[in-house]
Amino acid sequence: MNFQQLRIIRETVKRNFNLTDVAAALHTSQSGVSKHLKELENELGVELFFRKGKRLLGLTEPGKNMLRYVERILIDADNIKNVADHYGQQDQGRLTVATTHTQARYTLPAVVVAFKKMYPKVHLKLHQGSPVEISRMLLEGDADIGVATETLGLVPELESFAYYNWHHNVIVPVGHPLAETKDLTLEELASFPIVTYHEGFTGRAVIEEAFKKAEIAHDIVLSALDADVIKSYVRLEMGVGIVASMAIVPEGEAGLVNLGGAGLFARNTTRIAVRRDKLLRLYGYRFIELCVPELTVERLSAYNEL
Repeated sequence: MNFQQLRIIRETVKRNFNLTDVAAALHTSQSGVSKHLKELENELGVELFFRKGKRLLGLTEPGKNMLRYVERILIDADNIKNVADHYGQQDQGRLTVATTHTQARYTLPAVVVAFKKMYPKVHLKLHQGSPVEISRMLLEGDADIGVATETLGLVPELESFAYYNWHHNVIVPVGHPLAETKDLTLEELASFPIVTYHEGFTGRAVIEEAFKKAEIAHDIVLSALDADVIKSYVRLEMGVGIVASMAIVPEGEAGLVNLGGAGLFARNTTRIAVRRDKLLRLYGYRFIELCVPELTVERLSAYNEL
């Protein structure tokens, strides 16, 4: 048994048992991948995969049980390297942060600029995706840090920390019937078509819960992944917009009127998450500390055995 065989097992599951994709991801040949897997099965004396001809269809019961240990071994191997790098090469390397468009566009720029000044030799990769994709990237080791509102606090394998609280704002085009409304109500809002986020993005569940609790029917005519698109269609008078408060720039939005909304919808909390059993390099902890100063390196290190 060797690390390459274990990496192939993990990658095979990750690539949905497509050995061509596995070979490409690991920069090897498909025949080499098949050979490694067969040699490991022969060594262990059990079949780890269901097969149809040369195709892999899935994991057998022994394969499923073994997978969690494979993950554990590979994570610990990375942790050993990270411990050494933590005390050695502290100012260079790679850090992958998975986040949503809203966080990348409106919240993280100042943090990224400060981080790059501190660690100019660290290659920082921002990967934008859905909250579910962010969780998966953290669990599969493809991201070091995740930043999102939904999902991250619900995954047992992830350690998450509150980043900041925010609420939704209602926006309308200049000249809209609601533009001069004071103390906007859900009833008034629901009398117009609504443009807001897709399900599972940027607190959409909080919006739905507010209407459901008040037993008010509403019509979402268009949904989008990010606030910039929502604002564009509100300007085109497609409907009333509901966007995250941090997506409203302080100097105001051209052609739009911000009606607020803190009293209409419940508070949202954006969270920062890491995998519980994965150590970060020192600069990874520094990135989190730049987001939330109270989350010092010393405090974060308590969650890992550094």
